[in-house]
Amino acid sequence: MLQTNKDKLVKISVMGHIDSPVFPPVPWTPHFISRDGKPSLLPYVGGIVYNVRVGDPALGWAGEVIEPAASIRNKDPQAHRALKVFSSIGNQAVVMTGRARGAKGTVTGKSGRFADHVIIDFPPETLDNLGLGDSILVRACGLGLAIDGFPGLRVKNLSPELLEQMGVTAQNGRLQVPVVATLPPEMMGAGAGLDSDGGALQIQTGAPGALEQYGLTGLRLGDVIAIHDYEAFQAPGLMRGAMSIGVVCHCDSMRAGFGPGMTVILSARQDRSAANVIEPVRDLNANIARILKIGAYR
Repeated sequence: MLQTNKDKLVKISVMGHIDSPVFPPVPWTPHFISRDGKPSLLPYVGGIVYNVRVGDPALGWAGEVIEPAASIRNKDPQAHRALKVFSSIGNQAVVMTGRARGAKGTVTGKSGRFADHVIIDFPPETLDNLGLGDSILVRACGLGLAIDGFPGLRVKNLSPELLEQMGVTAQNGRLQVPVVATLPPEMMGAGAGLDSDGGALQIQTGAPGALEQYGLTGLRLGDVIAIHDYEAFQAPGLMRGAMSIGVVCHCDSMRAGFGPGMTVILSARQDRSAANVIEPVRDLNANIARILKIGAYR
């Protein structure tokens, strides 16, 4: 069993409000320009999504980077920054206002700078009673999480409870992590060079044959994915020998450089004393909806 510093972590409240769906600003308002140069008019990020939840397919929806279930943000910039950084996947969320007051949900991801949301799964009966602007409190815990014996490893955006349930094991100085697929760094698009503590990396799905080549045709929201030669200690980017692990948090995109979003949860750099710290182990059941029994879990 992994040994961590979970008994030293601070559990603290952060707050957001269900954000209204938006259209992006110029130059493409209100249409999105696809990879082949065609304009389309589709639903965009934010709001309450009633028929897409963690565990559902990440591909194939008639929408643009759709975030499953509910998306929240705080209108105060500093409070919003705390919400994005302090919240961790697996944290409990509580509805504080409106018809669904008292209902509980689970943080399932964070979106990148154009959406800038914390994404939360709620049961269908709660989604039906939520309203735009409802206040959602997150019982944030996970920031500062570390695994004993792995000083060169960064754990981020991950609750200690979820880590314990993911089937991660330590063997001979390496951390074996169940993943649905392992991708090369060239599959990473938007999000590189930005923020790995409160944002998302985009998996580029536009290259012909890429989905089939890397086993992504059945990709689902909540899938755990590895990226080799990619580090995300602060701003994510290419680094030979590094390895990062993320959770698929939002749906696909028609735009070049974009695709399903992935919130980073683990990252390690290779050095002379700790080569290949993270060892991905293929497991098609490596999905947080199945692990936490939420969303579209079957």
